[in-house]
Amino acid sequence: MQADEIQALADAICHHHAAVFGAQLHHDANSVELVPQPTPPSLRHEPGYLAALEACSRLGFIAVDAECLAQAWQCQAERTNHFDVTHWPDDPQDFGLNSANPAQAFPSCPRQLGLYAVLPTAEWVGRMARAGVPTVQLRFKSDDQAAIRTEIRAAVAAVEGTNALLFINDHWQQAIDAGAYGIHVGQEDLDALAGEQLTAIHASGLRLGVSTHGYAEMVRAHAVQPSYIALGAVFPTTLKKMATAPQGMARLQAYVRLMQAYPLVAIGGIAAEQFADVSATGVGSIAVVRALVNAPDPEAAAHDLMARLPK
Repeated sequence: MQADEIQALADAICHHHAAVFGAQLHHDANSVELVPQPTPPSLRHEPGYLAALEACSRLGFIAVDAECLAQAWQCQAERTNHFDVTHWPDDPQDFGLNSANPAQAFPSCPRQLGLYAVLPTAEWVGRMARAGVPTVQLRFKSDDQAAIRTEIRAAVAAVEGTNALLFINDHWQQAIDAGAYGIHVGQEDLDALAGEQLTAIHASGLRLGVSTHGYAEMVRAHAVQPSYIALGAVFPTTLKKMATAPQGMARLQAYVRLMQAYPLVAIGGIAAEQFADVSATGVGSIAVVRALVNAPDPEAAAHDLMARLPK
């Protein structure tokens, strides 16, 4: 296939998918800013792969995700003996997601984790657990190891007598020692965990949740077979500096189709009025921070948000 034919194939992919995935730049507070990206160096030479790599870059996917999608599109074509520009890749086998050993998977957790409150202190954990929030995470930021241990033990004590499932952000050894339900790690923290550390977490029986921000990170998360996968940031958030742009609803929907074998948590800038649309994608949980900790009446806000989720 000649260069102009590859270009025509890339154009066809963009034509069929621009309305859904197209890179757009908006400027309102709840918008998702996605802009065309440079096409990364190619790792293969098949025309379909090359066309998909260019098209996905033009649609605003960062280099590692454009590469991941191009590889999947090529696998899809080889599996079906046809390169279908209309079918966005969504079969787990085309992303290599069917090769893991189930015996090495982390313990399971409910598919419907419901409202997932990410909270700064053990006191907040206790408040939201007593308010009936089903899943809570302690995200306690400190360099004082003694303070971290104390706060995690207090959080574990705070959920006693409630039905809340408690995850601890990052501090896995202290979470094991305190008897938490699970831990949650970001991609950088996952990459920093050595093999023996992951083995220790697995052996402890703790559940493991992993943050992802696109296709490549979802594939990376699947390699350790966590208990759940968080997808975000869906909308702009001011809580932390994100390495990737907000993903938006169209990408969230595509991620859910691909990763439906896992319990899924949507996170990032999600307000009450967006709960219905986010829930409709099929995620089993929506995580919030500001919607609770900045609310005038956090308990009332929690009840309102829980009422907006499917029963």
